[in-house]
Amino acid sequence: MPIARSVIFTPIAREELIDAQDWYENEAPGLGRRFRAAVDAAIGRMSNNPCQFAVIHRNIRRALLQRFPYALMFVIEPDDALTVIACFHGSRDPAHWQQRM
Repeated sequence: MPIARSVIFTPIAREELIDAQDWYENEAPGLGRRFRAAVDAAIGRMSNNPCQFAVIHRNIRRALLQRFPYALMFVIEPDDALTVIACFHGSRDPAHWQQRM
């Protein structure tokens, strides 16, 4: 059985997540909660098996959200914790988050 790892969001990644969740909730009541559930599901998959996600830039991996055009960009730390560096919409320029590492 896989070992669940801790998942930590950088302040900017947490802000991006909250902004996206608020945007979806303003679009339709309950949609923000569904977005957050998709984020939580991705976090669960990451925590249980982070190596299932492809390395897309240097040592940064990407976990796509189900039903939403967002991804969580994260790194595996030396202590096996996971650090989410971005909660990013798929149509944005990846240079925006790539400069964080």
